[in-house]
Amino acid sequence: MYYCGDVLKIGNYQLKNNLIVAPMAGVTDRPFRELCLRYGAGMAVSEMMSSNPKLWKTSKSQQRMVHEGESGIRSVQIAGADPKLMADAAQFSVENGAQIIDINMGCPAKKVNKKLAGSALLKYPNIIEDILRAVVDAVDVPVTLKTRTGWDTDNKNCVQIAKLAEDCGIQALALHGRTRTCMYKGEAEYDSIKAVKQAISIPVIANGDIDSPEKAKYVLEYTGADALMIGRPAQGRPWIFNEIRHYLENGTLMPELPLEEVKGILLGHVQALHQFYGEYLGPRIARKHVGWYLKEHEQAREFRRTFNAIDVANEQLDSLEDYFENVAS
Repeated sequence: MYYCGDVLKIGNYQLKNNLIVAPMAGVTDRPFRELCLRYGAGMAVSEMMSSNPKLWKTSKSQQRMVHEGESGIRSVQIAGADPKLMADAAQFSVENGAQIIDINMGCPAKKVNKKLAGSALLKYPNIIEDILRAVVDAVDVPVTLKTRTGWDTDNKNCVQIAKLAEDCGIQALALHGRTRTCMYKGEAEYDSIKAVKQAISIPVIANGDIDSPEKAKYVLEYTGADALMIGRPAQGRPWIFNEIRHYLENGTLMPELPLEEVKGILLGHVQALHQFYGEYLGPRIARKHVGWYLKEHEQAREFRRTFNAIDVANEQLDSLEDYFENVAS
């Protein structure tokens, strides 16, 4: 096996394997996390929760906090810029079932950054230190950090931030191989991840453009990272974790998933979204997921337009049944 049997431990929590689902706002809700865990992920991090207590009672936040009876290790991501509020959010999350707290210093979204949260903090190492210390001191569970290589290509400070994180008691660091300015454009680079791995002794998790089993093996070997974090490549392909795990263990590629199995996964996912979000929101949230599942299907372009106009749950399921029947025939 490629990772020599050293399965990642974060604090006292041992992951099932070294493949982690990245937190993605509006994507890694409970149905998606459960699906990725079922198809080979070792841990899934929840979508970020704001540290602003005024937002905790909103229905969106309430849904993000449903952790009861969840599979696997419950890692909850929090975002914000005020050390005290971040500490409170960490405590609140632990009271609601979080077993690991993850701090977001990687999100490049403008609406997050203008509040000085996410990757905007990379310009202010002193505030980063205050936040990390406050959160680590506030809870008895492991605290992890997700960040980027720097604010822009002229200001890559990830090695400095990584050392700071280790000094503050952070127990694992996930690093996306892009700067904030890169957003999601261009290609992720792995030299920075390699440099961080060599500079600190806490586990380092490589993130960014890991979209195939071969790429996964390359990134692990090149960076020396302890684990991989996968985000966008799992959208519409939650079984990518099984594919990567199989390749790392056996050196061979799994055969493509049969269409019938893809249909079963997709229909199950859409039903889970309907149940989780209800009759109104469920069908609307299902649309983007269906788009991701079918993006490789040449014949799906017309169908997606039709599907996106359907806002009744059972009609969505019927139309998907018809679609797969037509594709298979």
